[in-house]
Amino acid sequence: MNLEEVMQELEALGKERTKKIYLSNGAHEPLFGVATGAMKPMSKKIKINQVLADELYATGNYDAMYFAGIIADPKAMTESDYDRWMDTAYFYMLSDFVVAVTLSESDIAQQVSDKWIASGEELRMSAGWSCYCWLLGNRKDVEFSESKISNMLEMVKATIHDSPERAKSAMNNFVNTVGISYLPLHEQAVEIAKAIGIVEVKRDNKKNSLLNSFESIQKEADKGRLGFKRKHVRC
Repeated sequence: MNLEEVMQELEALGKERTKKIYLSNGAHEPLFGVATGAMKPMSKKIKINQVLADELYATGNYDAMYFAGIIADPKAMTESDYDRWMDTAYFYMLSDFVVAVTLSESDIAQQVSDKWIASGEELRMSAGWSCYCWLLGNRKDVEFSESKISNMLEMVKATIHDSPERAKSAMNNFVNTVGISYLPLHEQAVEIAKAIGIVEVKRDNKKNSLLNSFESIQKEADKGRLGFKRKHVRC
C-alpha cells in the first residue's frame, strides 16, 4: 500500500465519536478518528515500512502519525529521526504513545531519552520519562544500570512538583513503573512515592488530575503483579 491508499483506508475507518475523544485530549485537525484496534488488519498487511511511516508521520494527520508508529522500523531510525518526529509531536498522545513507544524498541532509547529529559521542554521531557516506562515494563532488569535508575528516582523526588504538567504525569508514571516492574529498586520507589505524595496535574479545559504513586504501586502489589513485564510494547 502507498501513502494515498493508506490515507483513504484510514479515512474510511474514522468515526466521529472517536474523533471527538481525540480532540478532547488535545488532538487537532487534520484527523479522522480511527480506533487503534481498527488499524490492526492494515498493519498486518503492511508490517514494517519505514519509508511509508515517515511519509505518514509528515502528513500531520493524527491518525496517520499514530499508524506511522505501528509500522516504523525503530532500529532503522537515527537520533535525528527521533528528534524530527518529536518536533511535530504536538501533544502527549503523540510524544508518549507514538514517539516514545517507537523509541523504546530501538538500541539508542536510553541515550535519546536522557537528552530529552534534560531538555526542559515539556513534551520532550514527557516522552523521555515515558520511554523509560515502556523500557522498564518490557526489558529484563539486567539491561539497566541500577545506580542510574536510582538517581532518576531521586531526580523525580527533587523536581516533580516544579516540572511542566505533562512531565509531572510521566515522572509519576516512572515511579509507578520502577515500583512495579523493576524489582531491584521496588523499595526505593515505594519510599520515593511516599515522599512525593499527591501530584496535581493541571489539564486544559478539564478537572485537574491528582496522582498517588504510592497507592498505584500498592494496588499492583496486592494483585501479585510485582515484576510484571509486557511481552510487546507496540500494538
